[in-house]
Amino acid sequence: MTTTEPSNRPVTASGTFTLGEKVVHRLGYGAMQITGDGVWGEPADRAECIRTVRRAVELGVDLIDTADSYGPEVSEDIIFEALHPYPDNLVIATKAGLVRVGPGQWLPVGRPEYLRQQCEMSLRRLGLDQIDLFQLHRIDPKVPADEQFGALAQLVEEGKVVSVGLSQVSVDEIKAAQAVIPIASVQNLYNLTDQSSADVLDYCTAEGLGFIPWFPIAAGALANQGGPVDAIVHETGATPSQVALAWLLHKSPVMLPIPGTKSVAHVEENCAAAMLQLTGDQLATLDAAVA
Repeated sequence: MTTTEPSNRPVTASGTFTLGEKVVHRLGYGAMQITGDGVWGEPADRAECIRTVRRAVELGVDLIDTADSYGPEVSEDIIFEALHPYPDNLVIATKAGLVRVGPGQWLPVGRPEYLRQQCEMSLRRLGLDQIDLFQLHRIDPKVPADEQFGALAQLVEEGKVVSVGLSQVSVDEIKAAQAVIPIASVQNLYNLTDQSSADVLDYCTAEGLGFIPWFPIAAGALANQGGPVDAIVHETGATPSQVALAWLLHKSPVMLPIPGTKSVAHVEENCAAAMLQLTGDQLATLDAAVA
């Protein structure tokens, strides 16, 4: 496995990015999985989830992404239990705008009063005076978009939120939001098997916006025996997940992958991906395979 120099904080090898008003390392941690099945209710092993979150920070993670709807509330509660009082450099990004009615069920609600309520509740659950990055989980098609963006702008003005992000949006929707409030980041589906947001990544790269790919470690058939990811696994000794993350980190300087897990062993594996140095030929092979 070709890596940078070994480190007990491997995430630092991912480089840094200025997200809002704080500098973070580009490989973060996604806290959706520290819940029950269907992202609903308590996890089967809460103690292991707490150990996992703490281990991520020990390995250099200073960007944790969560949402009020993960559980709901469970993910934010576990983050508080695991890490509060927080290190000064830690950015906890949370989201509002989706409500839960059962396992695997998500419904958009973007009414300004609801977004405000959820911001206040996230502040309380996380034990924060301000949310460093507050993201609109989805634009609610039943509510004028400017009203949703305006609600976020008001939260910034009041000092409850430092920076604002969007999730699963188009370039035109980002531009519409930017007409109302500065946008710090965009969180869209993007990985080796799905580059449908390539135009959004290009826009974020040009504008200097953080791009947070959700579901980042999918490799699909590329990791099958004889596939390009499998070949690189054999060449480097890395795992398919590490190859997928290393490819993402190379795609753009604004890329901020947030692989999630509820296992200490898996968080250690994911964080080690920051140290994987893919060769030009390996990157070209992956790019050709996903083109």
